Amino acid sequence: MKKKYILLVMILGLLLVSTGCGKKIELKKGSGVVVSVKGGKISANEYYEDIKEDNISRIIDSIDHTLFDKKYETDDEEEEQVQSQIDQIKSTYGSDEDNYKLILRQSFGVESEKKLKEALSLEYKRNEAVEDYVKKHLTDSEIKKYYNENIYGDVKASHILITLNVKDDASETEKAEAEEAALKKANEVIDKLKDGEDFKKLAKKYSDDEKTSLNGGDLGYFSYDDMLEEFSEATKKLKKNEYTKEPVKTELGYHIILKTGEKAKPKLSKVKKEIKETLKEEKLANDMALYYETLVDIRKESKIKWNDDELKKAYNDYMNDLIETAKKNQSSSN
Repeated sequence: MKKKYILLVMILGLLLVSTGCGKKIELKKGSGVVVSVKGGKISANEYYEDIKEDNISRIIDSIDHTLFDKKYETDDEEEEQVQSQIDQIKSTYGSDEDNYKLILRQSFGVESEKKLKEALSLEYKRNEAVEDYVKKHLTDSEIKKYYNENIYGDVKASHILITLNVKDDASETEKAEAEEAALKKANEVIDKLKDGEDFKKLAKKYSDDEKTSLNGGDLGYFSYDDMLEEFSEATKKLKKNEYTKEPVKTELGYHIILKTGEKAKPKLSKVKKEIKETLKEEKLANDMALYYETLVDIRKESKIKWNDDELKKAYNDYMNDLIETAKKNQSSSN
């Protein structure tokens, strides 16, 4: 396999000739015999034609090594992640050396751990390149939209927490009864607020949050990201000095929330880097094909010149298959 790979890379730099079917690489003195067997001989050109389509992924690896190895030099973080992946593979498939080598060949297409490390390293660099490319091509309107809709200043709030008084080994019936009782109690507290009773006094009397109840339920200033999603979403909808008119359910129980303050959101310039990182992650998570499409775009921008039309077609078919498979996988998972 190694000899095939070296030969194929060398072939890319050989003589270009024109044929009626388009561009095609032919070896100088390509009729020379590569190997003789009883009953026949295999020429260099025959060998090239036989291996070029089956080895398109190795040609792509060579291209990407050229594009990414210098730009994304191996650092401690990469080495740690690669080694972690190798350790995980070993722990999954056992420590038997023969079985390990068989797994490397069958599942990863490599003959040794050294080759596996090289493959994982290249994949790490590809990921870096894709992420950088996606962030670079985010538009100002995308960034501004996210800023307007998702960036907030720190907020200050108080809460009254009513937990479910139930044991871990309780039956489903007992859990349902406990939840019904907690919801009823939370609604009773809200009724008292509607009647004009003081939030701080009610928190001291009814809240099951021991850390804040004696302080009138005050949570101080916090970022929305620091709180449970249901709690944060409910707080976002409140105006200053407004409380939730319905109990807010989280994994902790039922909350009555009073918003007591809100700071101005940070300037766009201060959070732009963070926003781009978030948008990049969202785009790649929401579009499984984007990873491969981005690699295609990166290679296209590098002005790759294919001197063999069949090899170029094999590359396009290979990448299109990866893209279509990713789309199908995403469609089936939705």
